[in-house]
Amino acid sequence: MTVEINNESGLEVDTTGLLRLADFVLEKLRIHPQAELSVVCVDEDTMTAYHEKYMNEPGPTDVLSFPMDELRPPAEDEEAPEGLLGDIVLCPAVTARQAAEHHRTADAEAEYLLVHGMLHLLGYDHGTAQEQAEMFGLKDDLLAAWADERAQRSARGTRVR
Repeated sequence: MTVEINNESGLEVDTTGLLRLADFVLEKLRIHPQAELSVVCVDEDTMTAYHEKYMNEPGPTDVLSFPMDELRPPAEDEEAPEGLLGDIVLCPAVTARQAAEHHRTADAEAEYLLVHGMLHLLGYDHGTAQEQAEMFGLKDDLLAAWADERAQRSARGTRVR
């Protein structure tokens, strides 16, 4: 899998941790090994411009997703299709502010938003109560599995971050 993360925000971001999480999620969801994902961290002015241009909403937001080839996780008996997953834009300044509201660290909030954005790229949405339950349940499962993976590696003395 090709995951590219660029930090253009001017703030410190754990790009290595986000890269590892993205790889983990793509593997768990059985996305094709040749799939490509781009993540860019931007400042508030840039995020505001994107939010207004693409969502017609004022001010900055925490995460935006721009799907490309509309890849979906394959069924158990299917092979994963190749293609471009798309782009995720994160705003670390917004993430840091809202982390406390959600009782998370800034890094944990960034992880939460990365998985959220990845699920949007894979066709998940939260427009209805049923869609929200499915998407947020999967997001919680993936983040719990990631936390377990880190704990197991830590217990073995293998660094995850």
